[in-house]
Amino acid sequence: MKKNIFAVGLLAAASVAVTPAMAQTVSQAVGGWSFEDAAKPAQGTANFRSNDGKLTFAIVTHTAGNGFFDPAYVGAQVAANAFGVNLLMLGSEAPVDDIPRELEILNQIIQDPTLDGLAMTTPQSGAYDDIVAKAFEIGIPVATFNSFDPKILNRSQISHTGQDASAAAIGGEAMAKCILASGVKKGTIVFPNTTTLGNVEVNNRTNAAFNATLVALKNAGRLGDFKVDAGPTNIGVDVDANNIVSSITTLIESRGDVVGIMGTNGFVTPAIADAVAQTGIKDKVCSYGFDLGPKQLDAIKTGTLDGSLGQQPFLQGFYPISQLFLQIDRGVSAANLDTRAQLVTKANVGNVGKRHEN
Repeated sequence: MKKNIFAVGLLAAASVAVTPAMAQTVSQAVGGWSFEDAAKPAQGTANFRSNDGKLTFAIVTHTAGNGFFDPAYVGAQVAANAFGVNLLMLGSEAPVDDIPRELEILNQIIQDPTLDGLAMTTPQSGAYDDIVAKAFEIGIPVATFNSFDPKILNRSQISHTGQDASAAAIGGEAMAKCILASGVKKGTIVFPNTTTLGNVEVNNRTNAAFNATLVALKNAGRLGDFKVDAGPTNIGVDVDANNIVSSITTLIESRGDVVGIMGTNGFVTPAIADAVAQTGIKDKVCSYGFDLGPKQLDAIKTGTLDGSLGQQPFLQGFYPISQLFLQIDRGVSAANLDTRAQLVTKANVGNVGKRHEN
């Protein structure tokens, strides 16, 4: 009888223990105002500057022709839909960086009397100051994304969304681990780059990936077994931008013992995959790259690339448009967002791109 009483007592205690606590819904701020009312846009937001009953933002990139920025445009449209913004999606039609064309587009759109906010890429330092000056003169907020210009006019008043170049270290470390896991005893690791184009962001990425590779090999006690070559200033071994695949193929063949190769932008990386395919060394080399356009994803699936880093460009479109709205509607100060990097290999490539996020 005592055992039964004890058992009943345990059941009662358990019943009390698992009963969920009643939560009090918070519907009002300490100051007395309603959260629901405070969440609505301000009465004058839709008539900001152009006074036409809607906000119009433009998002402009330096290359809309290779697919990299497609997820950024998607992210921008999602944000625009969420905030009721009319979105103009613009960009150079070229498949490679075309800064003169981007500047031409920017100089046209900044004259639009209905424009209320501007988001733009800034790959060439110092090239966008006139645009920023005009935007501030007419009283519209500016947000930059993707490539970072630390010296742009009014930098501290402009939000930036993008990947810090140091994120390339994720790829350099992954490549080193791939090489070590392959069991190869020695060889050359190269970082081809179009250094003559002067893209500081890409050069910094290459340097970060190069240093991460050195650290990983050193930590494994294997640094002395490999020649790691990122050129004389550690920003890449220069290859011909006008003949990119052939020049990388020549680089691989001239070294004769390449066991690792990594590019750090969406132009060099597909060329690495093509060169690996042409030389027939995909099972003998650890090949890594940058960005996750259609060519990179196909190369990872076929094995001519072992991995590539995504900049999470959906965020690079979504956050700038959100930030422009918040500056107008909430007076929120320009805030930066580091999108970091997503490493994609054959193991997870099937999960990428299903919702246009990368």
